[in-house]
Amino acid sequence: MPETSDSRFPRLSRRIAAIEESATLAVDARAKALVAAGHDVVGFGAGEPDFPTPAHIVAAAVEAAPQAKNHRYTPAAGLAELREAVAVKTAKDSGYEVAASQVVITNGAKQAVYNSFAALLDPGDEVLVPAPYWVTYPEAIRLAGGVDVAVATDESTGFRATVDALEAACTDRTKVLLFVSPSNPTGAVYTAEQTAEVGRWAAARGLWVVTDEIYEHLVYGDHAFSSMPALVPELSDRTIVINGVAKSYAMTGWRVGWMIGPTDVVKGAVNLQSHATSNVANVSQRAAVAALTGDQACVVEMRAAFDRRRRRMFEVLSAMPGVECLEPEGAFYAFPNLGGVLGRPLAGGRTATSTLELAEIALEQAKVAIVAGEAFGAPGYARLSYALADEALVEGLDRLATLLA
Repeated sequence: MPETSDSRFPRLSRRIAAIEESATLAVDARAKALVAAGHDVVGFGAGEPDFPTPAHIVAAAVEAAPQAKNHRYTPAAGLAELREAVAVKTAKDSGYEVAASQVVITNGAKQAVYNSFAALLDPGDEVLVPAPYWVTYPEAIRLAGGVDVAVATDESTGFRATVDALEAACTDRTKVLLFVSPSNPTGAVYTAEQTAEVGRWAAARGLWVVTDEIYEHLVYGDHAFSSMPALVPELSDRTIVINGVAKSYAMTGWRVGWMIGPTDVVKGAVNLQSHATSNVANVSQRAAVAALTGDQACVVEMRAAFDRRRRRMFEVLSAMPGVECLEPEGAFYAFPNLGGVLGRPLAGGRTATSTLELAEIALEQAKVAIVAGEAFGAPGYARLSYALADEALVEGLDRLATLLA
């Protein structure tokens, strides 16, 4: 009989064993488990709009579901109609002209991140990652064999990476710059001038740029979204743009994203996807076509609600003793500095020495779910999403203020 195990080999591969659980999804799962157990929890954890998907998008899916053509495999790169809609939308919204053949439809923007780094990186290649960063970026880079190099930012630059900081982190192994504006988790938005300056530096350095534009429609006040390859055309042959319908159209569960890039990189990504997942669910793709080509009033309405919640969250957080917070400029997150409340007794007598401990106490004692900054490469901070109902937002902030008082 063959042996059932071999001590020479670990049960789990080293690369998979090294992956950290998504902190944002883990917090959301814990909060939902407490709710299921009968607890009243306010969740600031997940980056997920609380709105239902707009009715005209759902109607397109309902119409598509009975059609036999949507019950079959389609090209791994996505439906031709959706790839064309993405190309048209990209030109309209960011001024970046691309062909439909440069678009790959992915299972959410998260798969586009994985596809991009898998297509670009060989073992040892370095990627500059401005920190704080979304939790998935380093994991995707490492899975592709790359090395993530954090470029620290803080309140002094509005959480924006400067060219000087990027240059200082650059080595002869640096291949890619990751650029994200609006930012998850900080809410920072680069000006057009800042975006162009970083882009020109990357072009002069001969770097690739992976730019995540998933929050492009969620900018507030006088701030405006700008797309790097549109501002720096000489970068277009070395740029991958990541986007999707999840955030702007309240479609996180539909799992439709995309990557846009040069044709050789797109071909490689399609080959990878053909073996990994094949095509995105066709009904979801039909819904995404309706989202991109239909009435955009829903985007404006949701942005207005997020803006109202943003201002309320900033106001309340800024008034809490020991809490410092920059006003979010985009996305739907606040990223307060909680260093002033660490090491002193909280309501109830417990003391947190890190934001990881503080997040645990907040969930256990106040029944408020936040994500500790350690997950984003920023100990001492926390991310709070304001993509939740106004009443829940106010209640959650009241509980947090009571805990920190």
